[in-house]
Amino acid sequence: MAKLTILLGDDHTLVRQGIRKILEERQTWTVVDEACDGREAVRKALELQPDVAILDIGMPLLNGIEATRQIVRRAPNIRVLILSMHTDEAYIVQALQAGARGYLLKESADVDLVHAVTAVSSDKSFFSPSVATVVLDDYVRHLTEKGVVDRYESLSEREREVLQLVAEGRSNKEVADLLCLSPATVETHRAHILQKLDVHNTAELVLYAVRRGVIS
Repeated sequence: MAKLTILLGDDHTLVRQGIRKILEERQTWTVVDEACDGREAVRKALELQPDVAILDIGMPLLNGIEATRQIVRRAPNIRVLILSMHTDEAYIVQALQAGARGYLLKESADVDLVHAVTAVSSDKSFFSPSVATVVLDDYVRHLTEKGVVDRYESLSEREREVLQLVAEGRSNKEVADLLCLSPATVETHRAHILQKLDVHNTAELVLYAVRRGVIS
């Protein structure tokens, strides 16, 4: 069985050591290298092509959001998991827009790290439970203040299936294969979903799915 390869980027040596220890307790996982700043993380990611890159959001020289953006643009096969102390929705949105597959809080890394890496390495999304709760609370408050009705109920059964698969990070072709549809039909469903939910891109769609509890 091929090993899952992981790059670890964090400017705190003790944090890196702790995370590495947890990761390498899994016999089929290996940390191929470490980086102590964002520029080094980008360089090593492009050089080593790991399956997963775990990046601290607050690295020096180049922050984790910008490092993610550069890695995903130049090596879209690498799944990025953001490691952060922040539960603010703004940080989560920026991470998603940069192309991150997951958002893990440092305070829960000892409990959720393995689950997070397992999810993103399988092309699924992952958010720390407390992050999902914060996002959901903000969403409910927004609906209440605006007097807006949740539009999820307007989606058809097929559209809800497509919504979840897209939010998990799957491509149109993967969704088409799973649902026995043509890629063109999947693209039509995606367009209808965006219109019905009043969201404008995949990052907003993933955020909506987290808020609505479609994915965790």
